[in-house]
Amino acid sequence: MSEAFKNELSKAIRIQTPVTEQMEHSTPLFLTSSFCFTEAEDMRAAFADENDDNIYSRFSNPNVNEFIKKMCALEECEAGFATATGMAAVFASMFALLKQGDHLLCCSSVFGSTYTLVTKYLPRYGIQCTLVPANNNEAWEKAVQANTKMVYLETPTNPQLEIIDLEWAGRFCRQHNLILNVDNCFATPLLQKPVHYGAHLILHSATKWLDGQGRVLGGVIVGKADLIKEIYLFCRNTGPALSPFNAWLISKSLETLDVRMQRHCDNAMKVALALKNHNNVAWVKYPFLQDHPQYSIAKKQMKAGGGIVCFEIKGGIEKGSAFLNKLQMLSITANLGDTRSIASHPASTTHSKLSQEERQSVGITPGLIRISVGLEYADDIINDLQQALND
Repeated sequence: MSEAFKNELSKAIRIQTPVTEQMEHSTPLFLTSSFCFTEAEDMRAAFADENDDNIYSRFSNPNVNEFIKKMCALEECEAGFATATGMAAVFASMFALLKQGDHLLCCSSVFGSTYTLVTKYLPRYGIQCTLVPANNNEAWEKAVQANTKMVYLETPTNPQLEIIDLEWAGRFCRQHNLILNVDNCFATPLLQKPVHYGAHLILHSATKWLDGQGRVLGGVIVGKADLIKEIYLFCRNTGPALSPFNAWLISKSLETLDVRMQRHCDNAMKVALALKNHNNVAWVKYPFLQDHPQYSIAKKQMKAGGGIVCFEIKGGIEKGSAFLNKLQMLSITANLGDTRSIASHPASTTHSKLSQEERQSVGITPGLIRISVGLEYADDIINDLQQALND
């Protein structure tokens, strides 16, 4: 890496696969399943991990490597591994490092598929999980067991936008010698750096803000080199590899992540303020609103509030469905982090597999609406939301 630029944002733009004899300015696609060797000894050395030569695209690929290097620069981490989806990253970060008889502490308010993974599938393999309320420090302390190995959390959480104090979490994990595994998807490395607070692993659904245009699936885990090595070996043999094409797209998207997130955050704040004054809205939650329960924590560890706004529509599920049906510009789709604004109803979609009691326990109320605020003109977003909210 040239000493001419040290800033992480410049690195996200300038880190690039070595130029070929064609002298291309933009990284080419390496759409190959395998890589050749000049001599048998070179191939032997590669399989023996005596060098970093590419062998097979399930193991590594130049496009994937470029994306990983950019993410390591942005998150200020030692190493990383990219996966086919965000959930593959969540899965690999747990199954590569936990074994039968181990215990996981998990924030109770997490993405629906993550909730299913830790409550349904981990126990099948003898790995127990305790769900802990996001900001109940006493409950976290009481939940620690002799066999606890890892803490998994999201901040901001999906979809309730709870903010967990990463400084506290890092101190808690050091005290109990636990791996701190942080889903940084909602904040992105532009707004928050968990490694500064002691996180050992940081993961993302690259499908969301990192790609930012609703085109591809992808995931990535970065962190301590020794932990990433175990994750790499696990994924190398189980196969959740990111495709070179998707890696190529996401790597290019990282070059505009900074400017995109600035606009997402600016628009989201305007949307949050506008919704607070609507008669059919019971409450609005956004990390940088002063009435957010963890506003002071958000201001301490985040540069901006992110691109997600949540609110409770009066009238519950029926009004929530009616609201979605009346939207004219916003998309109704199972995604977030797109250039285009998206509205969703978690109780009937992302968290529908949870029972009503489980949803209530983690704050998924019947009228909860999640808005992924896009890059459109802010007034157009607000006008569409307001007309859909009107009786």
